[in-house]
Amino acid sequence: MKTPAIRACIGDWVYYIATLTFKDVSVYVKRVDDELHKSALLKDLLQRSITSNYKSIARYIETQQERFFNALVLAIYDGDPLWHEVRLEYDDGEEFYDLGILELSGEEKIFPVDGQHRVEGIKEVVRNSDEYNTEQIPVIFISHKTSDDGMQRSRRLFSTLNRYAKPVSMRDIIALDEDDIVAIISRELIDCHPLFAVGRLLDSKTKAIPEANNTAFTTIITFYECNYELLALLVKDVDVLNAEGKKTKGRSKLKEFIKRRPNDETITRFHDICCQFWSALTTSYDAFQTYLAAEPNSQPFRNREGGNILFRPVALMPFVRAVVKVVSETGRTFEEVFALFPQSLLSIENKLWRNVIWNSEKKTMIVNNQPLTERLMLYYLDQDLLTEKELSNMIIDLKSLKMLTETADVYDLLNDAISTQEETEADF
Repeated sequence: MKTPAIRACIGDWVYYIATLTFKDVSVYVKRVDDELHKSALLKDLLQRSITSNYKSIARYIETQQERFFNALVLAIYDGDPLWHEVRLEYDDGEEFYDLGILELSGEEKIFPVDGQHRVEGIKEVVRNSDEYNTEQIPVIFISHKTSDDGMQRSRRLFSTLNRYAKPVSMRDIIALDEDDIVAIISRELIDCHPLFAVGRLLDSKTKAIPEANNTAFTTIITFYECNYELLALLVKDVDVLNAEGKKTKGRSKLKEFIKRRPNDETITRFHDICCQFWSALTTSYDAFQTYLAAEPNSQPFRNREGGNILFRPVALMPFVRAVVKVVSETGRTFEEVFALFPQSLLSIENKLWRNVIWNSEKKTMIVNNQPLTERLMLYYLDQDLLTEKELSNMIIDLKSLKMLTETADVYDLLNDAISTQEETEADF
């Protein structure tokens, strides 16, 4: 095998940048075996680190016309690799070296130091079809030695490349991903919906809103996750297959669906669902109409004394999940579901939320009771949708958090939370 390459150096590594066809990868590149460890236990440990994720990579190759990969880092040892350097000389006397042909005899042993799952994904598609044999992937060749020092050197590189690989951040996915339908529609809404205009959506690395911010409705990550929940309405009656060709359910269904860009008609339908939700939210509650009527000012609805629960990510997310469940199960519109939710419960100071999402003494949010918060919201929206177990757990949790002893006391609390007096006093 002869392949054009560039010879380069970094630190004390000499490496060669080239390409291999998918067929070459399938034939010549093998799994890591005894190259990094002599111990059978440690060899097996490394082999088992290859997960079924390679099947997702194979599916990506087969379904994404605009597929692309970053370079594989491949270690070579044994055999007789030869480097044939080419010198380029220009009329002005400038010369270029380090270009040439890397010749492999075929006796070399090659294994991936970085890119194990990509290699296995490529092998999978080559096994299934000849269609991809001639496609090329960039590779970086390094030299490996089977001595103790050589193994240690390669292990260090293997660890470095994998340890410091940084996953794509959620903010980058929202800004750039062209396959994830939730990211696509989130960007469109940011461009066109008044609720997410400048100043109303906070670009934050987390879902939390800093106390000093008094303009944003919510954070961009919370916004994305709300739209992700709405995706359940789009895929409710759609069969979504995983990399192994099996039907997915529940959260796995959503996770699988966003991996591949759907057709334009499906994207439009999801855009309509999200627009309907956010537009209905802004017209159903007075707080949002007030918020949108002037320059961004969230201070009346999110402050040290409390405010509106929907201006807090810790409450907005359970609310969206509860609404999606009611819409999905009953076929009601968003406007109809919003109308079911008692206005008094929008106030964080409501006695129901004390010790659930609101610490009234410290004037801080409580973030670890979201499942209970969702059940409470669902109870008021349509309690028939709560299973017996969910209702039982909700009562048990409220007894614990509210220091109540009798189930009747819990129901008194649930009824008192939406009393006529509180609805009149609430301005939310």
